[in-house]
Amino acid sequence: MADTEKYQLTSVGRRRRIATIFFVARKYEVWNNITPVRLRCMLEELGPMFVKMGQILANRSEILPQRFCDELRRLRTEVDPVPYEVVLECLEAEYGQKLGELFDAIDPNPLGSASLAQVHRARLVTGEDVAVKVQRPGAQQVMAQDIDIMRSLVRHISRFVKTDQFIDLQDVVEELWQSFREETNFLMEARNLDEFYAYHAGNPNVTCPRSYLDLCTEHIVVMDYIDGISIADPDKLVSAGYDLHQVGETIVDDYATQVLDNGFFHADPHAGNVIVRDGVIYFIDLGMVGRMSRHDRGVVRDMIFAVAENDVPKLKDSLMRFAVTRGDSAAIDHTAFLSDLDYIVQDFGSLDLRDLDIGKFLTSLINLARKYEVELPSVVTMFARGMVTLEGLLTEYMPDVNMIEIISAHIKREKSPYARARESAREFAQGSVRAAKGSLEAAEYLGLATRMLTRGQLKLNVEGIGSDEVLKRLGGVVDRLSMSIVIAGLFIGSSVVYYARIEPVIFGIPVIGFLGYLAAFVLALMLGREIWRNSHTKRK
Repeated sequence: MADTEKYQLTSVGRRRRIATIFFVARKYEVWNNITPVRLRCMLEELGPMFVKMGQILANRSEILPQRFCDELRRLRTEVDPVPYEVVLECLEAEYGQKLGELFDAIDPNPLGSASLAQVHRARLVTGEDVAVKVQRPGAQQVMAQDIDIMRSLVRHISRFVKTDQFIDLQDVVEELWQSFREETNFLMEARNLDEFYAYHAGNPNVTCPRSYLDLCTEHIVVMDYIDGISIADPDKLVSAGYDLHQVGETIVDDYATQVLDNGFFHADPHAGNVIVRDGVIYFIDLGMVGRMSRHDRGVVRDMIFAVAENDVPKLKDSLMRFAVTRGDSAAIDHTAFLSDLDYIVQDFGSLDLRDLDIGKFLTSLINLARKYEVELPSVVTMFARGMVTLEGLLTEYMPDVNMIEIISAHIKREKSPYARARESAREFAQGSVRAAKGSLEAAEYLGLATRMLTRGQLKLNVEGIGSDEVLKRLGGVVDRLSMSIVIAGLFIGSSVVYYARIEPVIFGIPVIGFLGYLAAFVLALMLGREIWRNSHTKRK
């Protein structure tokens, strides 16, 4: 109800928007063998939320064919700007006061214009050079209306079409809604900027703009203006004297710090969100960030090392530590699941790290988890998307930079020999505790089985499948086991009689005990002879 009121979701507005969507869909003949290009153009015309959904689907090859995914990656980020007068009206309405009291000047030409907001350079009355990010008027309501329609459509269709694709599509729409709520609340982005800046306070090579939090609202972000060179313009970077390989290494190493050390990372590190000024790399647009717990960071480290070292068992363990089943875990075919994981690791593990496509590898793991209805935490898919985006940046602009090698080196560098030895000792101790616990449990079960056997309470249900020969051999095994128990009983009982010194005694041994020892010895010889004869017969 709160969302309905906040985003002005009305039945009249929904019907009008559905009519617009239907008109555009008919224009592009969506039901008549739509092509990847027509799909991309249609999403662009439908507006920002459909563009955002297309960008998400571009990384979901399990839902769309690969050729559609490749085309959707071309979805534009630059759109026609909002008129300057409208921007001024939005600012005045948001602040409720004259702009001259806050800003000394605002550049009428936008620095950039996207589907959700556009950015203008400005100067505060106190003299600071800032960038003002203004949300497009009505964009939040239109996007909320679109997602609400998508949720209704998918919910109704899924009642009649029970396929994994529609289950996944429901997840995409919910992910889209969560992303929408975070991205359209610019106060969250302002706080993300401050947090990211604080984490990098001691790093001279990487940082981000600072926000002016007292001037930020849900629809406006005011931050430092950074006049730098975008990573998307590598020729300009080279002309300015930058080493692209060094820049790429710095970006990847810092991204490893964000994910593995801080647990707070930029979730959309594409080329347009990274700029360089005076030798310092700036991450901008922190509307989408990921937060990873200490436990999750440890698992990600293990997964990266497993890939780097081609350690299949370690990768299996790490993935299963992340896994959360959607339904009954007993219904999962773990043997088939791990077997398929083996195939994936064999496909990618045989490659040199320089040739490893980490994006395809992570996508394959996520798709495999979905195939077996094993749900990974949302932060894992966010991390995977960030890695895919970062790899795309490197592939296009810095192809000789290897991401996995740099991240692996980062992990090893961050750990001193003492820390690594301490971690190995802790892992050994944990393994020893698990082994000891398993041994104690095995001994406990063995003792319970022995007590039940001696009391006649142990029952053994065996279904023999095959020839009578198998049943005969099984019967022989049971006979020998019974004889062994009798021999052990005679030996233990005779020892008790011996230490009790029960009369009469012969050669210093009680007669009853002597007869017990003798019977145990004769039976043991007979048992040994039977075992030797059966073994000798098998060899022949």
